[in-house]
Amino acid sequence: MIVRHLTLSDFRNYAAADVELAPGTNLFIGRNGQGKTNLVEAIGYLSTLGSHRVSSDQAMIRAGRDSAIIRTRLEHNGRDLLAEVQINRSTPNRAQVNRGQIKPRELPRYFSSVLFAPEDLGIVRGDPSARRKFADQLIVLRTPRMAGVYADYDRTLRQRNTLLKSARGSGLKESQLSTLEVWDDKLITLGTEIIGARSRLVAELAAPLQDAYRSVVGDDHGPRISLIMSVDGVDADDDGFPNAPAPASAASGASGSVGSGSGYASDGVGSTASATDGSGAALPTPAEVTEAFRRRIAERRRAELDRGVTLVGPHRDDLLFELNGLPVKGYASHGESWSFALSLKLASAELLRRESNLGDPVLILDDVFAELDQSRRRRLAEAISGYEQVLITAAVLDDVPEQLTARTVRIAAGEIVGTSDNAVLSDGPTDNSSDSAVATETDRG
Repeated sequence: MIVRHLTLSDFRNYAAADVELAPGTNLFIGRNGQGKTNLVEAIGYLSTLGSHRVSSDQAMIRAGRDSAIIRTRLEHNGRDLLAEVQINRSTPNRAQVNRGQIKPRELPRYFSSVLFAPEDLGIVRGDPSARRKFADQLIVLRTPRMAGVYADYDRTLRQRNTLLKSARGSGLKESQLSTLEVWDDKLITLGTEIIGARSRLVAELAAPLQDAYRSVVGDDHGPRISLIMSVDGVDADDDGFPNAPAPASAASGASGSVGSGSGYASDGVGSTASATDGSGAALPTPAEVTEAFRRRIAERRRAELDRGVTLVGPHRDDLLFELNGLPVKGYASHGESWSFALSLKLASAELLRRESNLGDPVLILDDVFAELDQSRRRRLAEAISGYEQVLITAAVLDDVPEQLTARTVRIAAGEIVGTSDNAVLSDGPTDNSSDSAVATETDRG
């Protein structure tokens, strides 16, 4: 799939912008702070429903405006599709596909992209929440129905936490205990599905991650990824994982655990009856994960009541990244961490292109080449050469290998000021912008 056209209204520093894009590589050039990243951020938002830079949608709406619009014309196998989203400051966001209303969370069914930016170093070096977000966004891109599972899990978690806080303040009554058990069941059912999706993802990323790291670095440092689960007794948010090697109970599947870095066989996301982990060992079943989940909740009941918060579940899990047998976080150099994070995204793109019926994901590299030496720039250019469409931003043209500079778009102060002969650009809205019901609603507002 490729993006043929991007239209923005009141997005970041753009009052209005139109960009015609082409297959292959499209390079956005401009000094820092001019608006290059805003363009690719908008495209990435359509597939993840989030920004790689901020946690709130509000920052993407231009100052003084009530909403922002992202509209794209997509193309796959000669067929066009118009996808758009309206980001609202005070009301729920809205989305359309071919001018028909859909739920925003359904957009990943129609478009997928993989974006790598300097902020993604936080996946490797940051808190567990950054690694959970990475895994969960990729899971939804692969299996869009999982967006509903995550939403249901979050609602269940909030309800359960509310009950725990109430019990902490007033003491647990008999009626509250039975209610808590109901929320236990819901949490376990939804959480087991999320754990399964994450653990299968970890197993399936293993080989593409090794290939991607080797292609970027030119050497094999044994990149490895595994899943650290609270149902195995390791609380990433409390224990500070993964700054130290995994304890034996989590790493080796000791008694009472379901194992680290594992998934399970079911009829769910991306699984088969003979599913295995990266080493070829059989994965635990949903029943085994459910049993471990329920047992761990019972063991942590008193601590949960004392603290008024849920301490077991996928919201307390983490991913452990390793190079040469040591955790990347706390041991790897800046360059190694950067290369590992980039390899994660390239491996993600490879997974998506293997199984998607939409063609290749759009690969987005935001200010990547400035961080790489000449040899790694050359290897990265070779690694991405086969993708249907690649969008690159850079502040300095000389940072980008020459074979990636044939199509360039120059950006200054939130305006498109120049382009190569292979792309067509304008500074105002296109004719089809007025046809959108989303745009019409914004104009009336």
